[in-house]
Amino acid sequence: MNQLLSFTCRLGVWAVCCALWTQAMAAKPNIIYIMTDDLGYGDLGCYGQQRIKTPHIDRMAEEGMRFTQFYAGSTVCAPSRCVLMTGVHTGHALVRGNREIQPMGQWPLPDETLTVAEVLQSKGYTTGLIGKWGLGGPDSSGHPNRQGFDYFFGYLCQRHAHNYYPEFLFRNQERVPLIGNRVENDRKDGAGYATERTSFSHDLCANEALGFVRRNHEQPFFLYLSLTIPHANNEGGKRGMEIPDHGQYANTDWPEPQKGHAAMISRMDADVGRLMALLKELGIDDNTIVFFTSDNGPHREGGNDPLFNDSNGPLRGIKRDLYEGGIRVPMIARWPGQIRPNSVSEHIGYFGDFMTTAAELVGAKAPKGLDSISFLDTLVGRDDTQKQHPYLYWEFYGGGKHFQAIRQGDWKGVQHRNGSFELFRLDQDLGEENNIAAGDLSKVAELRLLMEQAHQDNEMWQQ
Repeated sequence: MNQLLSFTCRLGVWAVCCALWTQAMAAKPNIIYIMTDDLGYGDLGCYGQQRIKTPHIDRMAEEGMRFTQFYAGSTVCAPSRCVLMTGVHTGHALVRGNREIQPMGQWPLPDETLTVAEVLQSKGYTTGLIGKWGLGGPDSSGHPNRQGFDYFFGYLCQRHAHNYYPEFLFRNQERVPLIGNRVENDRKDGAGYATERTSFSHDLCANEALGFVRRNHEQPFFLYLSLTIPHANNEGGKRGMEIPDHGQYANTDWPEPQKGHAAMISRMDADVGRLMALLKELGIDDNTIVFFTSDNGPHREGGNDPLFNDSNGPLRGIKRDLYEGGIRVPMIARWPGQIRPNSVSEHIGYFGDFMTTAAELVGAKAPKGLDSISFLDTLVGRDDTQKQHPYLYWEFYGGGKHFQAIRQGDWKGVQHRNGSFELFRLDQDLGEENNIAAGDLSKVAELRLLMEQAHQDNEMWQQ
């Protein structure tokens, strides 16, 4: 009798869980994907940061799931964003580097591209992109409005986004003048040095994000909030870390660039807090899943020293490296009632997985032939049924010493442009300090073969 009662109770609990899950899925959860620019694995308190304060993002981790082995799509901006939007890695991606198109923009996504925004649109979602795009300039096939976004506000061009006080931003197809900002140089894209500064672009984008949520909270929405900080900005022809004020770091004895870098991160953290508070105010907190991540590792630009505040944490390398510090990024997911609070996942995933995850969240079919695996099972605690990648793969066009990298389980391989190969065991050597290639030539050969299979030639992208 006791065994029967115990079984009946467990069956009842399972039925309730299934009913809640079905109800949550039927409600079509809102999806917010927040991506910062050049934020390091170690720049957040919940990832070990000691001096830069990020209380709101840390609270988000406490209320959700923190991933420890999640990866960006690339080690620089445009290809990382392409991987996120399309669900394929950089061996197959249509954008594999930061190639520019004059007079403004980067290499555009073709018309036939199917983005995650379009998948969500097909299920009745209102879609918005606010911040930095980098996948097509004005009037190109890659413009956000032509790639699944109902609403766009921000920068089309990454170089334009290097100026935090530009003369204009875009709202959909139109240029929006920013009164009070004046740029003195001969650049037509407004990416030069601002001699008059009134409108700090990050603040404008943060406010736009709040407005988008307010306008659309009564229907399912997808907000891709692609923030520009803590990327370096232009400063009289040189990269700087300009921000309206240094806030709580003003009186530290740190170098000016480090004050600016920290102030950027804490300012961004405060705006994440504003957004989370708005979800509660509107009564949609429980039906909104929020992701938070970074497009690649920390930078050494504008005078910033990523070692000063340990921006890459225990990892080796920074932006433009294919070591862990260049591609392993923070990833936090929060969904009250569905994601267990204060949980930590060692699931190995990357930006390309967002496509299939988002599709499963809304009951859509993901496109075929992708390099994408849904990690929804991990998010909701079904670890036993979570699928795994046989390997993750990256290739990098745009200078630097690395061309390819691969992760297979705990094995990590890095292919240099000069033909040399490094092999690491990440479970024993997270900092990638000990190259063991000479001692395991069979594993080197295996990983090199996988790299060859993962790479698809594209005439636009040559090493």
